[in-house]
Amino acid sequence: MPSVSDYKIATIGSHSALQILKGAKDEGFETICICAKGKSKPYESFRVADKIIEIDDFANFFEIEDQLIKENAILIPHGSFVSYIGPQKMKEVKVMHYGTKGILEWESDRVKERKWLLEANCKLPKIFSSPEEIDRPVIIKFHGAHGGKGYFIANSPEDFYESMRQYPNESKYVIQEYIVGVPIYAHFFYSRLNQELEIMSFDKRYESNADSIGRIAARDQLDANIRTSYTITGNIPIVIRESMLPSIFELGESVVNISKKLVGDGLFGPFCLEGIVDPNLNFYVFEISARIVAGTNPFTYGSPYTWLRYNEPMSTGRRIARDIKEAIEQNHLDKVLG
Repeated sequence: MPSVSDYKIATIGSHSALQILKGAKDEGFETICICAKGKSKPYESFRVADKIIEIDDFANFFEIEDQLIKENAILIPHGSFVSYIGPQKMKEVKVMHYGTKGILEWESDRVKERKWLLEANCKLPKIFSSPEEIDRPVIIKFHGAHGGKGYFIANSPEDFYESMRQYPNESKYVIQEYIVGVPIYAHFFYSRLNQELEIMSFDKRYESNADSIGRIAARDQLDANIRTSYTITGNIPIVIRESMLPSIFELGESVVNISKKLVGDGLFGPFCLEGIVDPNLNFYVFEISARIVAGTNPFTYGSPYTWLRYNEPMSTGRRIARDIKEAIEQNHLDKVLG
C-alpha cells in the first residue's frame, strides 16, 4: 500500500511556495523547491525545503524534469509557474502534476475565461470589443498572469491609444468596464475525493501605486503627472459579511460544475474568484485563477473560515497536501493528478 513517504511535493520557489512547502511538511511529505540561482535564501531560512534545486531560469524547468520524476515528486502549480512556463507548455509537463492542466488555458485566455464565467451565471463587467467603443472608465488588462503589471485606466479612445504606446509588444488585451467598489478575492478549494467545495479565505490586494496614490492631493497628482499602476505588492486579509457567504458558495459551485463540461475532469483543488463588491453588495467577477493564488499567503496558519471547519491550522497549501495525502491513502492518487 503506497504511503506519503513514497512521494515528495515540489514547486517553483516563488509566489506561494512557502505555504505550499510548509503545508506539505505539516502533512508528512518531503519537499523540493526549484529556485532561480541566487533566490534560495527564503526557502533555506524558513526551513520549508528538504531539497533545493537551482536553475538558471524558470523557463529551463524541463531540464530538471527527469530529476523530479526520479524523486517521485508531485508538482504543485502556482501563478509564477504558469506565467513562466505558459499554458501550452504546461500540457507537456510529464512529472506528476496536481490539478487539471487543461483548465489553465481557460484561465489564461480572456475570451475563454469570460465564456466560462458567463455560463456559470457570474455577474461580469461589460467588455468593449474595440477602443472606439470606450464611453466610460475602463481598465485594460493584458492576457496571462502578470500580477497586475501593465494594467491601466482609460476614459476614452484617445486615452487608450496614448497609454498603449508604452506597451508596443502587447497585442492581446481586454478592455473591461471599471466597476467602482471594494476589490475582494474569494479563495476556494474543491476536492474530487469528497466532491465538496470549501471557502478558504478572502483577501484584498495592495496595488502600487493605485492604493498609495490617495495619500496625495488631487492637485498634486495632476502636477506630478503620476500614472496609476496596478502591480500587486502585497495582500490584506478580509472577513466578509456573513450574509454574503451563501451567494459566494453558490458562485464557486457553479464555476466548478461548468468547468466539468469544459475540460476533462474539470477544476479541482484551489482556485480564486476575483471580483468587486459594489454598494448594493453585488459581486462582479472579473477574473478567475484556476490554481492557488498569492492572496492565500496571509493565512499560512489558517483563516477564520478554515479554523471553523478544521479547528487546526489549515492553509491552502496544507489543504493541497492533505488532499494528496488522502488520495494516496485511499489509493486514488489518479483523482488529484492531471
